[in-house]
Amino acid sequence: VTLALREAGLESSNLILGIDFTKSNEWTGKVSFNNRSLHAIGDTPNPYEKAISIIGKTLAPFDEDNLIPCFGFGDATTHDTEVFSFHNDRSSCHGFEEVLACYRKIVPNLRLAGPTSYAPVIDVAVDIVENSGGQFHVLVIIADGQVTRSVNTSDRELSPQEESTINSIVNASLYPLSIVLVGVGDGPWDDMKKFDDKIPAREFDNFQFVNFTGIMSKNISPKEKETAFALAALMEIPLQYKAVIELGILGQRTGEAKKVVPRPPPVSYRRPTPAPPERIPSNVSSSSPADDQTQ
Repeated sequence: VTLALREAGLESSNLILGIDFTKSNEWTGKVSFNNRSLHAIGDTPNPYEKAISIIGKTLAPFDEDNLIPCFGFGDATTHDTEVFSFHNDRSSCHGFEEVLACYRKIVPNLRLAGPTSYAPVIDVAVDIVENSGGQFHVLVIIADGQVTRSVNTSDRELSPQEESTINSIVNASLYPLSIVLVGVGDGPWDDMKKFDDKIPAREFDNFQFVNFTGIMSKNISPKEKETAFALAALMEIPLQYKAVIELGILGQRTGEAKKVVPRPPPVSYRRPTPAPPERIPSNVSSSSPADDQTQ
């Protein structure tokens, strides 16, 4: 994989990571992760940690500054409209060890929610590309399922989340950005495979889906699984990089990228310890201590 990327002329790339914190992660590990939440933190790495590690090994040689902007979406603070950064000051993680360390700290503090839309994380990636002066970036989104569709949405219709995601993917094709969606958990993945076909004409084919669970369940050695996953996730990047050069969008600013300000990472709410009541003269009114205890 690394050789193919080098042969395409890709000498350096910048990675951006998006992690899905929607509610369905609680049950889509029923078959593939021993009935545990896909975000369960324990002695063995969960599917998100495994996918992050393998991508890190493959793309690390191309990421010169080793800085990885990391974002979460779909939790109770962001839903389908925002993202949160892994750091309070919105800085990048230094290497994959820090990505994994931050991930393990964040997970116990958040509430999984939804619905699922990839638009916010794609929009923040486009903003990063624009601010870099049009350097080539790869956005890897690790997620457990397809974009939200309600039962009332007919086959010919798009849900609001599908529409916003598709619009963001089409807009992203004006920028030197490859988008790789890595599917973890039990799926179902049929709709995700069809999703690529729903996306209308773009400047270049900038989006691909990879079934992580399918590759990891193959009857091959762990090393072969890692290689197969890295190949599937990154095989289209050389072609996408060539397309970006041919379109003349490498190193270009459009001046039109949507400005995105990520939220800080979620923190668990701890009720403040009430101060001991002060002795107050009976003729002076006092505000209730509860007035100041807002989150």
